[in-house]
Amino acid sequence: MDGSEEHKDYPGDIGRRERKRRQQLDHIADTAWRLFETEGFETVTMERIALAADVSKVTLYRHFPAKEALLAHVFHRDLQQGWPALRPALAEAAPGRTRLARFLELQAQWCERHRFFLLPYTRYRMSDARLPAEGRERSGMEPIVTELIAQGQAAGEFRDDLPAELLAVHFRFAHLAAMLRCLMDDKLSMADELAQMLELFCNGVGVR
Repeated sequence: MDGSEEHKDYPGDIGRRERKRRQQLDHIADTAWRLFETEGFETVTMERIALAADVSKVTLYRHFPAKEALLAHVFHRDLQQGWPALRPALAEAAPGRTRLARFLELQAQWCERHRFFLLPYTRYRMSDARLPAEGRERSGMEPIVTELIAQGQAAGEFRDDLPAELLAVHFRFAHLAAMLRCLMDDKLSMADELAQMLELFCNGVGVR
């Protein structure tokens, strides 16, 4: 994700104006990402990003109120664009816990590559959660987890007396706790923390 490749065109049915808006957001976010990687997240200012992207500060702040919002745009786009390619790999794993574990293994690999940026991103997302639902930018992870849980329910691997959407909400908060614990301690392995989280999510804390 170095921002050097052209992005695929957006669907034509979204309209030319919206397509141009999204392309501008991608351009600004990709410019910021290159600066973050080469100069450091803490060092790069919003003014530096606006200059490098050749947009006014008014335009930059209208779309991205903080540097962390630029991280969110890049990370969420990565997930949404990468999800179709992950489906075949996940389909090789049995539905239910095994498939969900495989998804978390792949996510842990991605997280380790972007670990330095994840703490400011996560803090921003937590503050963003206080906004009304319509004002929040969605990461795209919740529908993915909901789908994986629903597949496990259909296969008889997960309980089906509760909707997959509700189970996904509980998973999301357990996942957030594991992420924060790992990001606050560099000695912890993201893969190990997420695997432990999944074990607790599936089996609870009862005596085994």
